[in-house]
Amino acid sequence: MSDGFKLDFESLQIPASGDLVLCVGEDLAPGPQAARLLGDSVGIIARAAKAEKFKGKFKSLMTITAPGQLDVDRLVIVGLGKPVEAETPDWPALGAAIAGATAGREAMLVTEFPGFQGDDAAISGLALGARLRAYRFDHYKSKKKDDDDDAPKKGGRLTLAGADPQALKKAAKQSAGLADGVMLARDLVNEPANTLGPVEFAERAAALEKLGVEVEILDEKQLGKIGMRALLGVAQGSERPARVAIMHWQGAKKSEKPVAFIGKGVVFDTGGISIKPAGGMEDMKGDMAGAATVVGLMHALAARKAKANVIGAIGLVENMPDGKAQRPGDIVETLSGQTVEIINTDAEGRLVLADLLSYVEDTYEPQFMIDLATLTGAIIVALGKDHAGLFSNDDALCEKLGEAGGATGEKVWRLPLGKAYDKLIDSKFADMKNTGGRYGGAITAAQFLQRFVKNTPWAHLDIAGTGMAAEASDVNKSWGSGFGVRLLDRLVTDHYES
Repeated sequence: MSDGFKLDFESLQIPASGDLVLCVGEDLAPGPQAARLLGDSVGIIARAAKAEKFKGKFKSLMTITAPGQLDVDRLVIVGLGKPVEAETPDWPALGAAIAGATAGREAMLVTEFPGFQGDDAAISGLALGARLRAYRFDHYKSKKKDDDDDAPKKGGRLTLAGADPQALKKAAKQSAGLADGVMLARDLVNEPANTLGPVEFAERAAALEKLGVEVEILDEKQLGKIGMRALLGVAQGSERPARVAIMHWQGAKKSEKPVAFIGKGVVFDTGGISIKPAGGMEDMKGDMAGAATVVGLMHALAARKAKANVIGAIGLVENMPDGKAQRPGDIVETLSGQTVEIINTDAEGRLVLADLLSYVEDTYEPQFMIDLATLTGAIIVALGKDHAGLFSNDDALCEKLGEAGGATGEKVWRLPLGKAYDKLIDSKFADMKNTGGRYGGAITAAQFLQRFVKNTPWAHLDIAGTGMAAEASDVNKSWGSGFGVRLLDRLVTDHYES
């Protein structure tokens, strides 16, 4: 939620109060429109920059309080850096920096970017970054503190000013649905598990019907009839029943095969009988970040009426250790007919995804399948929190994901799959084990999932380090990041819309 933040659009003028935001390059010169607005006060920028040693580098900020003859409270100067041929600025990061500098205040940005083309894509990106930076999740706080250094300031208004306010508004609207999708995913991840169980999560997915998404909710009886025994096995230790939500966006011809996104939705993970240590277990409310991303993505695609057919499938369970819970040593038959020996009940997400992968592939015959899951701590050991782990059976799909990650800043790094790792999950008693031991844990988890994919191009994104408790960035100051919504929206935009 943007919590009171408002984005407006007006013609060029100097506001009577609040902040006036101007962009400059490394020469510190404002554009001609901004220079006309400032009039005789234009020299204040160079004088202040000399005193503050401000060089105009990209995203650098300089604030001039009570600036000379101007009525505004503050003049905020934003650096654009030196234009580099064929290089596009990170407009969302710039919008986020501006929103951060003016948070909780009334501010007007002159949409003039010396050295760069301020086209529709630039305005759309700026608006996206500003909206995402303004996000905060605090509606469970009875006393809300606006001086919290770890959270964006509440409210405020950023007005984009230019010669054609309606054109600015239209450009900014292009990214509004994407921003809402990311914030929806963040809300879901941040929500406590006592208010967001499998049933409630499924209801959140069903709310996408307002945007034209067809949503089917499968209950435990239906799942049992279908044969999703692995998924149900994870849920059997909880009093809260499992659900699967299948979301279908029809934006292209019916004859066109869909693309499919599949999310792990463990709303809380105790580890089951193989119970986790108490320290940090509260973070396991975020073990459904993969499912949250899929719901946020479906919102973004439907909101902009993407010209693609898309399936979103999420498996929603709670992993608890009561007397009905599955045990280490149990053997479960999956929807595919393959059997799995349960070695560790804390390796549960892959069981949920196994049945979903089989179901989606057999039912919808998609062009590709991409699953997302906070699947392993091992991926954080390998990559930290800067990249999501990428595993795939298809080089072309990997290349497209890498390009989308570079364009959005939601970066992925490909790790290997192979027979040597596959052997680690062979079982003496069943077709496979649900864990291959300590070494290569993220890889053996992906090898497990690959056994449930037939011939469809497939990619697995392990977002354990990026989907929750992620590192803060220009566009995200939240515990739940919404990672993957922008990445996958870009993938669809660039390659799969008709």
